Amino acid sequence: MSMRTLPLLFLNLGGEMLYILDQRLRAQNIPGDKARKDAWTDVDRKRVLNDIISTMFNRKFIEELFKPQELYSKKALRTICDRLAHASIMRLNQASMDKLYDLMTMAFKYQVLLCPRPKDVLLVTFNHLDAIKGFIQDSPTILHQVDETFRQLIEVYGALPAGEFQLIRQTLLLFFQDLHIRVSIFLKDKVQNSNGRFVLPVSGPVPWGTEVPGLIRMFNSKGEVVKKREFTHGGSYVAAPKEGSFELYGDRVLKLGTNMYSVNRPMETHMSGTAKNSASRTQESTAPNPLAKEELNFLARLMGGMEIKKPSGPEPGFRLNLFTTDEEEEHAALSRPEELSYEVINIQATLDQQRNEELVRIMGEFEITEQPRLSTSKGDDLLAMMDEL
Repeated sequence: MSMRTLPLLFLNLGGEMLYILDQRLRAQNIPGDKARKDAWTDVDRKRVLNDIISTMFNRKFIEELFKPQELYSKKALRTICDRLAHASIMRLNQASMDKLYDLMTMAFKYQVLLCPRPKDVLLVTFNHLDAIKGFIQDSPTILHQVDETFRQLIEVYGALPAGEFQLIRQTLLLFFQDLHIRVSIFLKDKVQNSNGRFVLPVSGPVPWGTEVPGLIRMFNSKGEVVKKREFTHGGSYVAAPKEGSFELYGDRVLKLGTNMYSVNRPMETHMSGTAKNSASRTQESTAPNPLAKEELNFLARLMGGMEIKKPSGPEPGFRLNLFTTDEEEEHAALSRPEELSYEVINIQATLDQQRNEELVRIMGEFEITEQPRLSTSKGDDLLAMMDEL
């Protein structure tokens, strides 16, 4: 596994989260002079996006994120995404958060699968960051945070060899293994089958620096071409027009990672039969995880770097529904396999007093529960936080 995968995974998933939230908030937007007190306005949409992006690109958080480290479990990353989505006045219930995470993960999985070269996953990341900058054109401070992360990406990943990018791609695909959730956009575009698996194209531009298939060359011991033979490859390939820019500004050429929700259309997710049948196989072990303590420390460091902006005064948090109706949301919550809802994680770990105090401080910043919860100790508070995944 690559030790440089986590930043790319988080930034791309975060980008997809922002695409989805922006689309849903625009769909529910009501002009300010006609809006009810509990209705979303364009001002609310911009505020939500600004708060989430500011949290996502917080300097201390990014510093922790870019430290070389192994990719942690899906549940550990889900914790970060859950807290990130609630870094503003917006609130999502369990069913909507599950749907949001499904859309995020399946979109990025599709992009990783279709990358012409392993290195192109960096161009996908740049496409996400370019779009994020478009959301915050009126916020120069947050824009500077994103540009700093951009420069850090170029510095860390710009000089990596092709072999390291191949390892990053393999690590990402291993993370997404066995995720076969059907998404309406992919199904309508015929890039996903009814079983949730993606359809890989046999047409379009080949990777930059390679030739269109169809010719076999045979060489002698001196490296000279002695024979050529053509063959039919069965596809419809063309040469890549040019290489995408890996600079702060430039034409990325690659379209993977751009906002596919810019055209207003519904975003539905369905559990495929394959996913339902394999849910028990993909469920993470309930036995004590040998990496449990490391994952808790990892979450503590990352969450400690996040600055959450709580609603000031009596202002309530606005609820966002990612489904068309409340009835659909309730049905999704009831029909979703328990193993894929990330509601329970069994971790046995002991933490020292200093770590307990730090996590209690962190949990206070992330507290979003609507009902009071009794706890017997700081350690119980930590496990309760993890149990709410």
